[in-house]
Amino acid sequence: MPSVLGGAVIGRTREADVVLAALATRRNILLEGPPGTGKSTLLRAVAEELARPLFLVEGNAELTPARLLGAFDPAQVLNSGYTADAFVDGPLLSAMRSGGLLYVEEINRVPEETLNVLITAMSEREANVSRLGRVVAVPGFTVIAAMNPFDAVGTARISGAVYDRTCRVTMGYQSAVEEVAIAERAVVSVFVELGGSGVDAASSMEESDRARLTKTVEMVRATRSHPDIRQGASVRAAIDLEVLCRQLAMQRVDGGGAAISRNDADVTRDAALAALSGRIRLFEGSGRNADDVVSELWRRFFAGASTGQVTHTPGKDPAR
Repeated sequence: MPSVLGGAVIGRTREADVVLAALATRRNILLEGPPGTGKSTLLRAVAEELARPLFLVEGNAELTPARLLGAFDPAQVLNSGYTADAFVDGPLLSAMRSGGLLYVEEINRVPEETLNVLITAMSEREANVSRLGRVVAVPGFTVIAAMNPFDAVGTARISGAVYDRTCRVTMGYQSAVEEVAIAERAVVSVFVELGGSGVDAASSMEESDRARLTKTVEMVRATRSHPDIRQGASVRAAIDLEVLCRQLAMQRVDGGGAAISRNDADVTRDAALAALSGRIRLFEGSGRNADDVVSELWRRFFAGASTGQVTHTPGKDPAR
């Protein structure tokens, strides 16, 4: 499986090359794609590879210019007045002073007044703050924005000024093979981080686990083309579904104390409903709810899965 940036990112060779080229030439970047396509993962890996400080900002209606730029500390103002030492930098000024990367998630949710501050920083490499003055960015300062072009709820039409000041990199869903590899890595990592009883078993990945994970990814991918679904789920749903399958199998036993298989129908169905029902968005007028659609997809991919049970000690290695 091809990986880039020291193995931190699976696939995304083209996107990584373009982002690295843009940063090397001090171009601002717009990462455009649906949720869960690795925009943040790619940028964090790039920042680590280049040893560049990274400042994250979540775009929303509450992101005011003051929250982006910073503000004077009232206590210090009382003691010493409006001096530079009394000013607490926000993420934008922190990135400008350090020559770092400012990552603005969901830029199409940023209020217009705040967006104008960002546009000035992108084009002029400076910011003007009342009572503080003009702050000029250190070389290397770059703005990387991200947006989901398919989400119209609570968003505004992105300003043409943003497109005019950025290099646009589209990030669609990855291949099924890459998504299986991404999910496998993430699932193992979850249980290694959790530690505790049963971690060795839960973090393992045997052939039957890979077969189930492959079906899980196929089901998640099917949400993206289902006629009732306006917006499907990302690989994050596949990760959560597999994690829940493993944990539910560790928790559940039958009346005789025998383990429940990770492939048990109740286990996979309950995990699918929990992982997927909140992530899909249905078309208005579909006449269905999310649970109905997820149950339909579960039957397509998992109905008939093994429900065999193997005796084991609860909380230890669950049957596969």
